[in-house]
Amino acid sequence: MTSEYSIQDLRYLMTRLRNPKTGCPWDIKQTYKTITAHTIEEVYEVVDAIERDDIKHLSEELGDLLFQIIFYSQLGEEDNQFNFDTVVSSITSKLLRRHPHVFPDGTLPSVRSVDRVASEAEIKRNWEAIKQQERSGKGAPSTLDDIPLALPALSRAHKLQKRAAGVGFDWPEVKLVIDKVKEEIAELEAEISKGNSQGVEEELGDLLFSCVNLARHLATDPEKALARSNIKFKRRFEAMESAVGAKQFSQLSLDQMEALWVQVKLSESSL
Repeated sequence: MTSEYSIQDLRYLMTRLRNPKTGCPWDIKQTYKTITAHTIEEVYEVVDAIERDDIKHLSEELGDLLFQIIFYSQLGEEDNQFNFDTVVSSITSKLLRRHPHVFPDGTLPSVRSVDRVASEAEIKRNWEAIKQQERSGKGAPSTLDDIPLALPALSRAHKLQKRAAGVGFDWPEVKLVIDKVKEEIAELEAEISKGNSQGVEEELGDLLFSCVNLARHLATDPEKALARSNIKFKRRFEAMESAVGAKQFSQLSLDQMEALWVQVKLSESSL
């Protein structure tokens, strides 16, 4: 019969893996930096399980992600910097501080009055104000200082723009953002006509940045939007290959491929 293990068991397992004499050689040689790639991979696997509605395996993927936190916490404890309890205490304190509409005294036992229900706008306003106070406390003078460089470029662009908009630096309406996208396309075309590869890269980046801004104004997550387009493209491309056979597909002319693509799109729209 399978035992039911606890978080304490997982922490103990981690200390055993890192034991210099009897542990796992791979785990022993790891550092904060060497496991970051694994952490990112685990995050994507969690998201992938959710996107595929694979709830059966979601708990397993969440366990893999939790293990990454346990790993970092073990490294921190070995360095006498922090441990898992520090991590838990820190996030609990932060969430208590950021939810005064739930914990009015900033303590777990405190409960708001049932007659006092904060609006979404008030909650968002207070949340941003509290985060700004936290940034100032960390010595981050700029509004944009603590947005991680390691974020995917689309997500980072979205956060940069959202943070700037929070202090009033933003287009007032969607039409102006669309005009900006068109302007960036024109500037990209100009660089293409010059054959300026460096200029093309810069203007293409500006165009993508403007498209992210448009997504934000349309209340759409650009990362999710592009991810869904990726899935849609893969589905339609595979349908094209299936229609004629993968080996024969590459022998088609571009016009034949385009006709097949239109056929697949029409078949999807008729469902």
